[in-house]
Amino acid sequence: TGLISKITNEVIEEVKVWQNRPLEKIYPIVFFDCIVVKVRQDKRIINKAVYVALGIDMHGIKDVLGLWMSENEGAKFWLNNLTEMKNRGLRDILIACTDNLTGMSDAISAVFPKTEHQLCIVHQIRNSLKYVAYKHRKTVVADLKLVYTAATEDEAIAALDSFAEKWNQQYPHIAKSWYDHWDNLVIFLRYPAEIRRVIYTTNAIESLNSQLRKVTKNKRVFPSDDAVFKTLFLAIDYICKKWTMPISHWNEAMAHFMIKFDDRI
Repeated sequence: TGLISKITNEVIEEVKVWQNRPLEKIYPIVFFDCIVVKVRQDKRIINKAVYVALGIDMHGIKDVLGLWMSENEGAKFWLNNLTEMKNRGLRDILIACTDNLTGMSDAISAVFPKTEHQLCIVHQIRNSLKYVAYKHRKTVVADLKLVYTAATEDEAIAALDSFAEKWNQQYPHIAKSWYDHWDNLVIFLRYPAEIRRVIYTTNAIESLNSQLRKVTKNKRVFPSDDAVFKTLFLAIDYICKKWTMPISHWNEAMAHFMIKFDDRI
């Protein structure tokens, strides 16, 4: 065990170096997401959320920018994390895609006032499907797709209205959630198709997430927070080594980023 704890301490040092490494000045897109892990603490087992920031840099290469753990999220938690990223050299995020995280919008506008905060369509769909019967899933997904692939905001809201008419009796929570978060969901309808495509079809955050979940699933309960960071760091290190190519359609998207955000790039 002496050897194991020596290795563990070395890995924790590596995690600290990684977590404080300098970042690029600009990331066109950063996704924020969360996985829940079970950690033993004070003889109890508690659920903790680990937040992951996945950036896509100017060359379209994915990179995990940081990991943070929290028992309760909120504006203050996000303010700290975003400030930490700023201190590591990050000056601007063009578009931040997040789940509906508490306090996130306020924190983003405080630290990166120009950043557009887009609620993640992938998450919104995942949340919409939570209580949907298996036999209806395909149809519900297809009907929602008409909303977020609409050409204009008017078309999108019309699609949502007809979705509500069709499904409100069975699943009233779905349309309500889209209406409630509409302002942050439709930001990307103001973008050209090329930028939209890289936001909601990369599924970058989904595939990263499922790989990290595989790792945490095998470890039913983590003995400590350090053990969580160590395990996820080693998994991320392994995953990131494979990310050598830009995400698909990046060049077309980048051409539009250059036009839309020309004063910031």
